Formats: sequence, structure tokens, C-alpha cells
Amino acid sequence: MTHALPAMMRAVEISEHGAPEVLKLVERPVPQPGHGQVVIRVAYAGVNRPDALQRAGAYAPPKGASDLPGLEAAGEIVALGAGVTGWAQGDQVCALLPGGGYGEFVATPAAHCLPIPEGLSLKEAACLPETCFTVWSNVVTRGGLTAGERFLVHGGSSGIGTTAIQLASALGARVYTTAGSDDKCAACVGLGADVAINYRDEDFVEILKADGGANLILDMVGGDYIPRNIRALADDGRLVHIAFLQGPKAELNFAQIMARRLTVTGSTLRPQSDLAKARIARDLVEAVWPMIAAGKVRPVMDSTYPLAEAAAAHARMEASTHIGKIVLNVGADA
Repeated sequence: MTHALPAMMRAVEISEHGAPEVLKLVERPVPQPGHGQVVIRVAYAGVNRPDALQRAGAYAPPKGASDLPGLEAAGEIVALGAGVTGWAQGDQVCALLPGGGYGEFVATPAAHCLPIPEGLSLKEAACLPETCFTVWSNVVTRGGLTAGERFLVHGGSSGIGTTAIQLASALGARVYTTAGSDDKCAACVGLGADVAINYRDEDFVEILKADGGANLILDMVGGDYIPRNIRALADDGRLVHIAFLQGPKAELNFAQIMARRLTVTGSTLRPQSDLAKARIARDLVEAVWPMIAAGKVRPVMDSTYPLAEAAAAHARMEASTHIGKIVLNVGADA
């Protein structure tokens, strides 16, 4: 069911691969919903590292996905494709997107939409999907974190980090994190981290080893952190990779993995099947949304930029001076 959608919309596209300045405001046709999809009038869109990787030419959209950046948004459902049940026009949702969040309208599978959690604004809800899908699927489903375990997440002041700290704390883990300044470390402690390590001054390996080692590490750094993570694990520990900001290659002695019964794994979210993402969405509504409603997990907001200033939002994210999530105001004032 589709009623009176405009023909064109404002959007920010990647004009060529490069620095933030390649993000350009353009006019694009409004997407139409395919089978099982809805179209959302976007109020706010989250800004994430994969957006910057796509802009730089290092993270191509999956086949059939929009070439526009933007993997999460919140807004109002304005059109339903064939076969959609459980949602109606006018419903306010946040959603994981295959791409296209940097546009006033976006199409996405209906099964990847989630209700706005109780007590949250659309702006706050726009920060949830990418980080919650990623953290839940890697920390809980893949990593198997349980109460009482020692959990280390790198980049604790990032969107992923702030979510992982709160979720792990709510699950009863002892939470360790790394960050690049004392202010960021203080913010992490305020979110529930038991130990926040300024990696410029302290060695997370020595700190974790002194406490018995990490049972689970969530890493997005890679590079020389890979062998250091292995050393920081407790016997039978698990290391989960979700990104490689410092590169995916490192020299590693696999004998210690065998001798200490370690598990090294990882995943990326965007290439997974629609069905896999729908299963994660169901898990979030059942397990995490109640935590949000109870105030145990909340999005940490850094800054908001107008859609036309997406380049400035990317520049702030890549400068790594932010704490929490950066969002674009796409159509909240329209």
C-alpha cells in the first residue's frame, strides 16, 4: 500500500571515493517498497564507521542495496510492500537498513524494523539498530557472554563501545574497556565499565592478565592488537572481531590458541541474510528493548548535524573526538 509519496527526495550521495568532502547533497527518486519491505520517512539517521568505509571505497553495498550511505534510521512508515504484516502506515520505527539512510525516504525489510523503545525520542532511537544488532549478535550470540565473566571491549567511547559496556554490565559481566583519553575513560566508567584503560598510558594486556585474563574480547582495532588480545585472554577465552581499523593482518603463534583452548571468530553485519537479521531483530525486542525501557541501556548522544552537513559529521567521527553516536537530522523539521 503506497499513498501519495513524492517523486523526488533530498539525499546525500558519495560522488566519488575519497575524503568526507565527496559527500554531496542531491535529488534522488523516492524508493518504492519491494515485497516484504516498508518505506520510512526518515527523521534521523545514525552515522557509523561503515558509512565512512563505503565513502572511501572499502565497503561496497550488497547487491541490490541502495548506493546511498546510512545503515540505520528512525522515522515513520509511509508505504507497505506486498506481504508486509505487523506494521501499518503511520507507525514510528527504528530500523536496520541495507543502505540509503542518508535520504529523506528509505526502503528496508519490514522484519528489520523495531518499535521505538519506551521513553526514547526518534533521535535517540536512530542510534540503536546498527550498534544493538552488532553488539548483541557478537557479544551474546557469537561470543556467549554470561554473568560473572570478564569482558573487554576496545573503543569504549564509540557507538559500539558505549552500547557494549552497558549491555555487558546489564548482563552481569565485569566490564573492561580501552579509550584514548582520561575524559573518555571517565565517560566509560559512568556507563558501567568497572575498569577503563587509557591505552596511551597503560597496557591493557598487563591489566587483564593481572586480573586473570578476559573471558571475552570484542575488538574493532585489529593490527597489532590481534596478538595482544590473544595474550590478554584467559584460558578458554573468546576473541570476536567486528572491524580492523588498523588492518586485518598480524603475525600470530597458533600454538597458544591450541594450548589455551582459545576461540577466535568474528562477523560483519551488512552481508548477512535478511533472515539472519530478522532473527537478531526478534532477539533485540525480546531481550534488549526491555533493558532500554528500564534505563539499563541507553544511547549515548554526541552530536547532531543537518543532512546537508554529512561531510562535517564524517569528519568528526574520523577525528575520534566524539563520545557516543553522531546523527543526521534528515527530516525531523520537515
